[in-house]
Amino acid sequence: MSISYVAVQWSRPKRVYDAIAAASIGAYLALFALVASIAWSGDESISPPILAIRATGSCAIVLLHLILCIGPLARLDRRFLPILYNRRHLGVMTFLVAVVHAAIVIGFYHGFGDLNPLVSLLGINANYLSISAFPFQTLGLAALLVLFLMAATSHDFWLKNLSATVWKRLHMTVYLAYALLVGHVALGALQTDRGLLAPVTMCAGAVLVVGLHLFSGTREVAKDKGVAPSPGDGWIDAGEVDTIPESRARNVCVPDGERIAVFKHQGTISAVTNVCAHQGGPLGEGKVVNGCITCPWHGWQYKAKDGCSPPPFQERIATYQVRIINGRVQVNPKALPPGTPVEPAQIQDFPNG
Repeated sequence: MSISYVAVQWSRPKRVYDAIAAASIGAYLALFALVASIAWSGDESISPPILAIRATGSCAIVLLHLILCIGPLARLDRRFLPILYNRRHLGVMTFLVAVVHAAIVIGFYHGFGDLNPLVSLLGINANYLSISAFPFQTLGLAALLVLFLMAATSHDFWLKNLSATVWKRLHMTVYLAYALLVGHVALGALQTDRGLLAPVTMCAGAVLVVGLHLFSGTREVAKDKGVAPSPGDGWIDAGEVDTIPESRARNVCVPDGERIAVFKHQGTISAVTNVCAHQGGPLGEGKVVNGCITCPWHGWQYKAKDGCSPPPFQERIATYQVRIINGRVQVNPKALPPGTPVEPAQIQDFPNG
């Protein structure tokens, strides 16, 4: 969290993360060059520019697969959350690798003629109605433009000024970029006759990405069925007190689909909306750190008793009334205005809880 805009908020964990990510990218490129120089030797040897094109292109695709898999993996296993915290940094790195790939391609294939390189790239082949001769380079360029928009708007300045809804929709176009890259690789492999390795690998990656999203999505749908309110006063049951992990939450969904995060911390039970005010992150998947509910996406924090961020921050989220009856937590499904103080339910006051 920050009360002012800075170019990059590099905390120590982010420095370590970025250093590891950059070193991993460098190691991948070096290993690719080594393996490729051995695999394609003699009469089948390839030039350094082609080697660089294949190395950077495959690296960008691997990184994009990782980015798309982080979300569902973090929902399936909390151990992936540290990667999720810094996904935007990884996205910018992916764009930079893709830029290097595009620069080498354009320079090598279109940089030595009379035409402007971009004019040559976009105009040399117009067979858009042919699969075998489709200008697959155009798909790669379109994907690069999408990645550029995402990298350029990755800072919280754009999140604040575009609004969370618009910003989120813009960054959901990563799936468009991915679809364009699948076509770019598939059609490129078809036309250059490199064999089955590239298309088969790409298809396997697509199956992995789609499969993870469908599996995690199915689990989320099951959670969103909602708990019917009590016929008496309309409160909903959130389960037994003892089954809520310490400093963690249990999500309970009301019939209209709104999730409520019920937190247990130091002998008390509190409930807030599951939606973070920053980017709509799932607060119920986070934990209580230094007395504050901490969003698992980017670390934004809120006090459980009133839904307010600690000073000097001013963000607020909705709160809910809670109570404990016969050892079971109950929540009033009617949300209170953001920042409304609510007295937490004291577990010690209910010996059966």
